[in-house]
Order: sequence, then structure tokens, then C-alpha cells
Amino acid sequence: MEIYLDNSATTRVFPEVAELMNKVMCGDYGNPSSMHIKGIDAEKYVKDAKEVFSGLLKCEAKNIYFTSGGTESDNLAIIGTAHSLQRRGRHLITTQIEHPAVLNTMKYLESEGFEVTYLPVNEYGVLELSELEKALRKDTILVSVMHTNNEIGSVQPIQRIGETVKDFDPEIVFHVDAVQGFGKAVIRPKKQKIDLLSISSHKIHGPKGMGVLYVGDGVRLKPISFGGGQQGGLRNGTENVPGIAGMALAAKMLDESFDEDTDRLFSLKEKLIKGALRLEGVSVNGIPGVKTGSDSQAGEAFTENLSGEDIRMSSPHIVSLSFSGVRAEVLLHTLEDAGIYVSAGSACSTHKPEPSATLKAIGLDKSLLDSTLRFSMSHFTTEEEIDETLRVLGERLPVLRKFVRM
Repeated sequence: MEIYLDNSATTRVFPEVAELMNKVMCGDYGNPSSMHIKGIDAEKYVKDAKEVFSGLLKCEAKNIYFTSGGTESDNLAIIGTAHSLQRRGRHLITTQIEHPAVLNTMKYLESEGFEVTYLPVNEYGVLELSELEKALRKDTILVSVMHTNNEIGSVQPIQRIGETVKDFDPEIVFHVDAVQGFGKAVIRPKKQKIDLLSISSHKIHGPKGMGVLYVGDGVRLKPISFGGGQQGGLRNGTENVPGIAGMALAAKMLDESFDEDTDRLFSLKEKLIKGALRLEGVSVNGIPGVKTGSDSQAGEAFTENLSGEDIRMSSPHIVSLSFSGVRAEVLLHTLEDAGIYVSAGSACSTHKPEPSATLKAIGLDKSLLDSTLRFSMSHFTTEEEIDETLRVLGERLPVLRKFVRM
């Protein structure tokens, strides 16, 4: 039995998506910039995909740009804004728990002379509005805050952040990395005061190498790639038509089962958390109201008092668990031996020796920084898979701890 619980790293493509992409690659393979019928047929996939995403985000098709993924969308949004508005100011704001696609882009801009403020978060991984208010300045040109954290599943109060930014200065650009949030939460850029929004295809059962950047009306970006003028010259290069078509179909399919999937994922998340907390030395991170990294959480009394409402204040698909006395890498491979696939943090930083910046930012005890695993679910995850995961954890954890004591 194979149990895949690393869906924050990537998801399995919907079979229908793979079929459509094969049809486009082998049949409707024209260049969308060509004027003949093959080009026109290919262009229609691009136009239809824009309509899908504009419909989901409640915006216009002209606001949708296709990229090679979340990383490029983040880079284009942040660098494009900084270079476009640098005469007005050179101060940027983000948080300490952003994805490397944002943090490393900010570091690059610091090397160009921009000043970046990295805001702290509370122990649940949520930005306090008071911290943002203190950081905003007259020369601030961009605020970039992720929607859902990719390691602990904390969800930011995006609309309140957007309102805070715009109340201070309507000209400040507000960018949201929604790579983990899109498809798992209702996102309305105009209502939430979002100017730029990043989306990744392979997190929503679409193909790898595809993404979306929503660009709000009146937002000016300087391109970071140059070529034939496709997509209004903002994102040059021949469009990946099979990828665009597949990504749009995946987004549409997720939207059609959104309510059902969200309720089911929250139910599975609650089951996994409560089951795990009944095991010795296990704690959960990123759940508002639940003290991060406290072993005293374990037990029947606590798990009974942990409500579904508490859990619903975080993402529906990500669970961060710390296992005292057990190294994350050892437990990860122990689970792998049982056919269960999880992650020791962000897939983009798993191979780095440094402790997770997110776990450090929420104040997780140093002894648990290397003892934390991420379990992330998807449309395909079943209750039986969660039951089996809990059974294996209950069986293997005492054995691993026994070896540590020896």
C-alpha cells in the first residue's frame, strides 16, 4: 500500500489533465502566435485558460499571465515591482516565514541596494497586524506576504493585511504568494486588496513547470525576461500550450469539488492531529490556540477539547508534527519503508542542513527543530490512509525511541 502524504511538495496529476495534455501535444501542437489554423487552435487553449482563471479569481482575462511556475511568478512580481517603482522608494516588506522563492528574491534585491524588512510571526505562524503597521514607511513600495505557509499550514489574514497596506498608502503594491492557498481557500484579489498573486500548477494536480501571475489593474511591472513580445511583453517566450491547458483543467476540476474536498480534508486533518497527539511525545505546530511544540498536549483530554473550529483556522491540507527524541530524517525513512511518503519541511529546502526558518520563527524548541515532519494531503487522500499512517506511527515510534535511549 502506497500512501503519499507529501502533496505540498507536488501532487499527482489528474488523469483527465494528462489526457488533455497528450491531445494538445500530439494533435493541437501549433504555436499560438502562428496565423494559420494550427496556431489559432492552440491560441484558443490559451484564451480558454485565461477565462478559467479569471472566472475563479473574479477578475478579467487581461489580468492573467502564464509563467513557468510559482517561483517565476514570485520573481516577476517582486523584481518587476521593485525595478518599476524604485524611483518612488526602495523599501520592501515581507515575513520571516516566506518560501525561498520570495526570501531569496528579496536577498537579491538587497544586493541591488533595496532595503527589506522581514516581519516576525507569532507562535502559530501568523503575522500580527501591529508589526506590519510599525514597518510601513513613506518609501515602502511593496509588501509580499504568503497566503498559506508551506511547512506548518498557517493562513495569514490576507484581506486585513491588504486593507492595512492600502489604508496607509494605496500606491504600495501588495503581493501574495498563493502557491499553497489556491485551490484550498477562496481567493478574491480585488476584494482582498491584492495587486499581484502567484499560483503554481503542480500543487493543484496540474503539470509541473506551469504557473499563473495575477496582475491587478494599474499595476506596472518591468519584465525580467525578453523575447518576442508574448503576453504583452511582460512574460516573453512561446506559451506552453499543453501545460496551460492542463493547468486550467486541473483548476476547474478542483473548483468543482471545492466544498466537498475542503470539508473532507479538514476532517482528515483533524483525525490525523488527534490520533498523533494521543501518541507519546508528539506535538502539533501552526494551530491557533494550541501551544507550539508542547508535549503536554498529548492525551485524551486535550484531543477531545481540540475543536474542528481551531483546526479550520489553518490550511485544510498541511499538518506539522514534532516527535520528541526522534530525528526527522530517521522517522521519514522509517515511514518510507512502510510505503508512507512525507516531508521533513519544505521540498525546496529539504536537502539544506540549516534548520527550518519557519520553525525557528514560530519559536519551536531547538530540540524539536530536527524532529519535525510535514504531512500534506490532497484530493486523493483517503481516511484509510490516515488510519494506516497513525497505526505505523504508533508501532514504530516506541522502537525508534528505544534505540535512541540505548
